[in-house]
Amino acid sequence: MNLTLKIWRQKNAQSKGKMVDYKVTEISEHMSFLEMMDVLNEQLVNSGEEPIAFDHDCREGICGMCSMYINGEAHGPDRGITTCQLHMRMFKDGDTITIEPFRAKAFPVIKDLVVDRTSFERIQQAGGYISVNTSGNTQDANAIPISKHAADEAMDAATCIGCGACVATCKNSSAMLFVGAKISQYALLPQGQVEAVDRVNNMVAQMDLEGFGNCTNIGACEVECPKGISLENIARMNREFLKANVKG
Repeated sequence: MNLTLKIWRQKNAQSKGKMVDYKVTEISEHMSFLEMMDVLNEQLVNSGEEPIAFDHDCREGICGMCSMYINGEAHGPDRGITTCQLHMRMFKDGDTITIEPFRAKAFPVIKDLVVDRTSFERIQQAGGYISVNTSGNTQDANAIPISKHAADEAMDAATCIGCGACVATCKNSSAMLFVGAKISQYALLPQGQVEAVDRVNNMVAQMDLEGFGNCTNIGACEVECPKGISLENIARMNREFLKANVKG
């Protein structure tokens, strides 16, 4: 395939960015999207130009590092995948593909397609953990009875990889699907009850402090999420927040 790529180029966080056009030729439909980007970068390096900076690590849809906004969709036109799992067979010969970084106040651009998502890490640090007894009398996890339904729902929430697609696709740049998933994976289990009140209050407060918007129930986040995290997790977070702040 021969393609035209319109890519966001930005030297650093302080510089103004712009869209730059590039041509790539003889791209195989079997390539992944990032392999296509590798071909373009090799072409740029060979011609003495600055390669395009973009995040990636495992390239297996696990780490949540890759984050491109492709033709107006987080991670591109396919569903249930990250950018690294997107293949070029989703495009046609002669297509023009627009590639931008994730856009959000809380995800400032570092360079080109790389954004700073440490705001997610700070939200996690605010309450995304449980206390563990390390005195030598630690209770065996298998000794705590948990219903299969609760275990399954907690595991579904825990599949969130923190890529930020929910934020990028939301018109409000809301992080409530991410935060809801991180709260739910503990709220559904007995191990998470000790810090339940502090967890939801601290994580929601940090989310607001980072500058993320509020949820207005559009549902785009669930559609674009590569792991299919359900909106039910936002509802659960709201219930947990209400319980933590309403006095009986």
